[in-house]
Amino acid sequence: MRVIITSVLGLLFLALPFIIKSNYLLSILIVIGIYTLVVEGLGLLMGYAGQVSFGQAAFFGIGSYTVAILTARYHWDTVAALLAAVVIPSAVAFIIGRPTLKLRELYLALATLAFGLLVHIAFNEGRELTGGPSGLTGIPYLSFAGLILNRDIHFYYLVWAFVLLVFLAVRNLDRSRIGRAMRAIRDSELAAEANGINTALLKLQAFVFSAFLAGLAGGIYAYYITFVSPSPFGFNMSVQFVLMAVVGGLGTVWGPVLGVGLVVALGEVLRWFIPLVMPRAGGEYQIVFFGIILVLVMIFRPEGLSGRWRKKQAAAEEGKGALETTTT
Repeated sequence: MRVIITSVLGLLFLALPFIIKSNYLLSILIVIGIYTLVVEGLGLLMGYAGQVSFGQAAFFGIGSYTVAILTARYHWDTVAALLAAVVIPSAVAFIIGRPTLKLRELYLALATLAFGLLVHIAFNEGRELTGGPSGLTGIPYLSFAGLILNRDIHFYYLVWAFVLLVFLAVRNLDRSRIGRAMRAIRDSELAAEANGINTALLKLQAFVFSAFLAGLAGGIYAYYITFVSPSPFGFNMSVQFVLMAVVGGLGTVWGPVLGVGLVVALGEVLRWFIPLVMPRAGGEYQIVFFGIILVLVMIFRPEGLSGRWRKKQAAAEEGKGALETTTT
């Protein structure tokens, strides 16, 4: 049954660009795919390793600016620039992760928040390199093997192919010894250390992997928009990424895409609704609504949208294990 449902969903996703006639809706699906890459990494960091980060927008921005600077200013090959967009955020995460991940809970959240704010300031103030508040233009379309990805349908398949690969990687990780060790850190870091788990190394690996995915998403975002400016990589975006991960459900493969889909759809509704009721309101009011939603979710549904499904799956696996034990 699961194979049939998965096959139907796969065919539906392949056919969607031909069913949807609206470029706007197709662009929304591409953005959902890009954000899903970021939130899958954040979900791994928060849901498995139990480490909160408000700095994912910074890694997302570093990936975007890496592509923008290398291609628009230094005329690098587009594929090489995309590779650099995942390597540089990963290296930055490795450098800052070693001291930062020694902090616990609120202090870690504040440290990553400060990092995100510093990177955002650097995007604004590094005018000679980043273009400052005006941003950078002239980013070419991504191209390889003679194929130029300059249409929405190209980016749709590119982004969701990467999302599928990440789904498979996280699913395999979830069932591996490393995944179980990360969940042990989330449940009790002291108990994990007492059982011989190298908690510092695993937390650092999860942090670097989340930055890797954020950089990849940022690089694709730059090629899709062909323009970067500091505004999409600030504090508001970091809060939205955390909201997406929490609303979708931490520690699950499908939770991030559910959370991203809901928050992006809600953001589009608010973009239309807020000017109707508050004509002079700016975009900052969206973050107020998102903050209220985050508080409500933490109070009434802390396990997220996919939490109930995860509990049913865990119960089914326990029942299956008990049945196998009984029959043997």
